Amino acid sequence: MEKLDTKQDLSAEPIVYVIDDDKHMRDALLDLFMVTNRRASAYSSGPEFMSTADTTAPGCIVVDLRMPGGTGLDVQSQLISLGSKMPVIFLTAHADVPASVRAMKAGATDFLTKPFVTRDLLDAVDHAIRLDGERRKVETEREQIRTLVDTLTPREQEVMFGVVSGLMNKQVAYQLGISEMTVKLHRMSVMRKMQSRSLADLVRKAEKLQRN
Repeated sequence: MEKLDTKQDLSAEPIVYVIDDDKHMRDALLDLFMVTNRRASAYSSGPEFMSTADTTAPGCIVVDLRMPGGTGLDVQSQLISLGSKMPVIFLTAHADVPASVRAMKAGATDFLTKPFVTRDLLDAVDHAIRLDGERRKVETEREQIRTLVDTLTPREQEVMFGVVSGLMNKQVAYQLGISEMTVKLHRMSVMRKMQSRSLADLVRKAEKLQRN
């Protein structure tokens, strides 16, 4: 399997991927999402979804827990191995506590039992899509910051991380074995290249870059 493309398209319309071997359930879910103005696509199995769907797209996945040829947990595991962080919502006709615990620990956003309350599912989908959108926004901003950092020379990066860690210019100079004036010049260049008008903004960008 190919690695995921890390570029984010924040303008793309979120899609709800439905994976269920029960055709009646698939059709019912597609109808539900259509009449509530949510874009959706359905698949009869995990392998079909994994081989044809765009797992980098914005949105979420609604998957049946138990299916022939691979469970919903298998789909979740494959997504994780690919590096996909698309939110997963599990549906099941069986109260399976161990499976629900495993799913939630692996990052599932919801675990609903069939027959489910329509409002509960729609709320779960909206919550998952909102979380996915927030994550994508953060990752896009982090990538933009990385691009700015890449324009810095190795010395400028050393100065930047010294400054944002709270060191004064003279402390950075002593630590790097250079003059305080050189530190000031590097610091001015860092502020310009990082498009930061204040130290607070530079610190904020550095924190976002280092955040998991």
